[in-house]
Amino acid sequence: MKIGYGLITCQRYPGDQRTAADLYREAIDLARACEASGLDSVWTSEHHFWDDDYMPSLLVMSAAFAAATTSITIGTAVLLAPLYHPIRLAEDAATVELISGGRFVLGLGIGWRQEEFDRLGIAMENPGRRMSEIVKLLRLSWKNKAFTFEGKVYSFDKTNVTPKPSKPVPIWIGGFADGALKRAGRIGDGYLGSSSRRTAPVADEMKRRVKVVTEGMEKAGRDSGQFTFAFHEPVWVAEDPERDAEEILPHIHYSRWKYADMGAEFGREPGADLPSPPSLDDDARRAILDGLILGTPQQVADRIRELQAAVGDELHLIARSYFPGIPHEKSLRQIELLGQVRKLL
Repeated sequence: MKIGYGLITCQRYPGDQRTAADLYREAIDLARACEASGLDSVWTSEHHFWDDDYMPSLLVMSAAFAAATTSITIGTAVLLAPLYHPIRLAEDAATVELISGGRFVLGLGIGWRQEEFDRLGIAMENPGRRMSEIVKLLRLSWKNKAFTFEGKVYSFDKTNVTPKPSKPVPIWIGGFADGALKRAGRIGDGYLGSSSRRTAPVADEMKRRVKVVTEGMEKAGRDSGQFTFAFHEPVWVAEDPERDAEEILPHIHYSRWKYADMGAEFGREPGADLPSPPSLDDDARRAILDGLILGTPQQVADRIRELQAAVGDELHLIARSYFPGIPHEKSLRQIELLGQVRKLL
């Protein structure tokens, strides 16, 4: 059982006076704090062109985390693979792996926002095929020999990609639909998802996804013994849960609402004031609390054990405890409390 922290996005929050430079500097502090508190991993998340500066450069940030730490696993949850040239992705991921000394996990997703693909000049067609070929190309690139590749999306003449990582970078595949889950089982070293899109309790949804991913593994004749199941779930550990809930709910509300604001925010001019989400009504409050693992260290540890029972002993749970606008000192304290949860498991 492993516990991680994320998903760090460095988003600016309406009214927060911190600059982007402040938030990136604090993000590196958080990675150090995760390691000092005994957590197993720290994770970032990617989007492009958001007016609140949602982090677009996960490999750059991962390299910074690697240089600032010595033992913690560093991962992307997720890097939007089709937005990258696969050979450049192989080069940059290998570089991060070397800087980290083998502590890097490359979590990949296919992406879903049309504007990101359009502005970066990437076709959005056949995302599943594109992802499968990217994974093949990454693994070929990291072998100690040159290769040629002829696919339906990509083709390369004889190519030797350098540098080589000290060992192949683990590739964890994200996704929600059953097709994505089966793809993770067929081609990934792990599955990385969340239960946010669900119609059942969290533990039941996790169990269902594990089953579908395993079906993909079995169909491909793969050994499940080397596969990792990771889920990122909203978690908040508190000495006084009721008090903390009132403080953090607006920040969780903002992070959820921002996805609905995407269409409007795309055309806003730089420097414009960030809009605030609608008021947090009772329905929104209930929806957040329904999906939030909230409690004292012991209460949160008990909830996590329930999830572990559904997934298995090798569950890697990423506590999604980074929310835009939370004061830095409170985020540091949250990491300390997550460290206490880690010791209770």
